[in-house]
Amino acid sequence: MCTAITYKTKNFYFGRTLDHNFSYGEEITITPRNYPIPLRHTEALKQHYAVIGTAHVAGDYPLYYDGVNEKGLGMAGLNFVGNAVYQDQDASGKNVETFELIPWILGRCSDVKEARELLSDLNLMGTPFQDTLPAAQLHWILADREEAITVESVKEGLRIYDNPAGVLTNNPPFEQQMFQLNNFMHLSPKDPQNHFSGDLPLSTYCRGMGALGLPGDLSSQSRFVRAAFVKMNAVSGDSEAESVGQFFHILGSVDQQRGCSLADDGTYERTIYTSCCNAEKGIYYYTTYENHQITAVHMHRENLDGSVLIRYPMLYEEQIRHQN
Repeated sequence: MCTAITYKTKNFYFGRTLDHNFSYGEEITITPRNYPIPLRHTEALKQHYAVIGTAHVAGDYPLYYDGVNEKGLGMAGLNFVGNAVYQDQDASGKNVETFELIPWILGRCSDVKEARELLSDLNLMGTPFQDTLPAAQLHWILADREEAITVESVKEGLRIYDNPAGVLTNNPPFEQQMFQLNNFMHLSPKDPQNHFSGDLPLSTYCRGMGALGLPGDLSSQSRFVRAAFVKMNAVSGDSEAESVGQFFHILGSVDQQRGCSLADDGTYERTIYTSCCNAEKGIYYYTTYENHQITAVHMHRENLDGSVLIRYPMLYEEQIRHQN
């Protein structure tokens, strides 16, 4: 389970939570412009836009969970189990594997408009990366400063939706998630008015009652509603510290605590990491379940013309500042 959002103040920000009951050993990974990205069905991307994000690196291949390229385009894959349907190889089409999709898009596209064009005749396949890494059932959010879209590969084919909320979680399919927001159009950050009955002396008894009915459970549909409400009503200054701090507060509204969501193997799902990338400056911020201190990795402090992956292990140990 995961939640991804976009946010805009003076700069554009893109990030997500990764909620799972185990970790693959994710790292903050920068793919420089000249690192060859092999593709199963076409020639490798030998030169491309630089990308920063979180990835599990297997055999020197960056399996990105989310990323932002140097042009400010962001993309994240989220679980879509039971609804994702991939295709067989098409001799006449652009065949791309699911694990290739994020570097294939971010390596070639500078904005959502270009991504739409590249996706227009895509044949998305689900071949496992290797025997121990089966194809993940995913859907994706892509966003730049101006717009966001959702991409879903379902039994009817590849679907691309405008995403005006700039939010994505997991099931149900995106159209249903957006439709469900109609059920919450009465929510407001303002105090509610008495529409129940003019004959009853009803009044508010605390602040925040305008959001009565906002779902608080951990289901993906409820997280979509909650993240959309908090994001659309969040107020932040334009400074980097205010913007980044507010971004983490927004995603904090859907944080998952160990012990509240039991997996089949007896372990618990939790928010393994939360990310926020300033897409225009290439600064990737993150926290982990064990470490609430915000850590930053700067793309443009690295040699982006290089040909070797740049990898920073996530910091998991809690860092507490003692004031006395």
